[in-house]
Amino acid sequence: MALTLGLGSIPASSAAADPPQVKSWGNNSFGALGIGTPVAQRQTPVTVAGLTAAKVTALSVRDTHSLALLDNGTVQAWGSNTHGQLGDGTSDHQSIPGVVTGLLSVRSIAAGGGFSLARLSNGIVQAWGANDLGQLGNGVVGPDVFLPAPVTGLTGVVAIAAGYNYALALLSNGTVRAWGINNFGQLGNGTTGGISPVPVPVVGPGGVGVLSNVKAIAAGYDFSIALLNDGTLRTWGSNAEGQLGNGTAGGISPVPVPVVGPGGVGMLGNVKAVAGGANHALALLTNNTVRSWGWNDFGQLGNGTTGGISPTPVTVLGPGGVGVLNDVALIAAGGSHSLAYLTNGPLNTWGNNNSGMLGDGSTVSRDTPIGIRTGLIGITSIAGGSFFSLAA
Repeated sequence: MALTLGLGSIPASSAAADPPQVKSWGNNSFGALGIGTPVAQRQTPVTVAGLTAAKVTALSVRDTHSLALLDNGTVQAWGSNTHGQLGDGTSDHQSIPGVVTGLLSVRSIAAGGGFSLARLSNGIVQAWGANDLGQLGNGVVGPDVFLPAPVTGLTGVVAIAAGYNYALALLSNGTVRAWGINNFGQLGNGTTGGISPVPVPVVGPGGVGVLSNVKAIAAGYDFSIALLNDGTLRTWGSNAEGQLGNGTAGGISPVPVPVVGPGGVGMLGNVKAVAGGANHALALLTNNTVRSWGWNDFGQLGNGTTGGISPTPVTVLGPGGVGVLNDVALIAAGGSHSLAYLTNGPLNTWGNNNSGMLGDGSTVSRDTPIGIRTGLIGITSIAGGSFFSLAA
């Protein structure tokens, strides 16, 4: 549930004058909110401890741990650490951010179900955490790894994404590599089942050649999304809830398929950013509106309905269901909720709210966006976990 495009930095000031730069809200299991207290949940945004003096340029979260990339190229992590996914050499949960050991010159980050990834400036990817399903890409299926180590055979990486137990890497030549579990065909290599502990190429539509001309990637729980240079999308993996957006629901696709247009007509185009939730997806268009598809049990599609699925993209409505959500700059998808930051604010949220992850002071789920107060001006990164949210 990580943002794929639009990350930036926050203007620097003195440490004493710096405003809080990371906010969190929702479920606090394992210290996921990073606030240093054992409170069960927070229904409005609170300040993550210890990050006010550093510029945070990116956030990533998948399940119950979080990663923050700082402007000096280092990474901090907090929350669940059962598998060593915090990268501090231990398996102790942490309720405040701590430095991931040994990482420098990091350019992007991705948090998986129980593992983490970092892309370095030299195009190499480092991985740490759970490896029982080959999700670290180090050539073996084996024990947890508590410190960052290189993914085997990957060079020239320009973007990364992490699903629950698998990962994706976009190379500078516009092709994609994948590794980890493949039970739903989420590796996109034309096969289903098994595990690949080393990166494999994602094949082209119909299994012919390799997928190319990709400029951005995103991962859901067990499905994958690629944004092509022409503004169209390809998806592969599980389609149980219509999350592939190809007009069908059920089954799987181990090869990329096109995301269709609204109503199933043509292909969805003019996309500039994508985000994958557990079983739903979001696309930010060039006109700064948002389309969504997949699972909708909690209203996470934002189209004014709750329940069922949509195997084709629908339009995210404005707050209260009035008009269309416009002027969107950033999108992120949580497990069953969604976030969108508008160009001049505020941050809007919708979907599941049973742990307060919408940040509106309640636990009432919503099927259309609602603006919330984060205490931040000029948000540059947002992220949604299974039951909590972050903004910087």
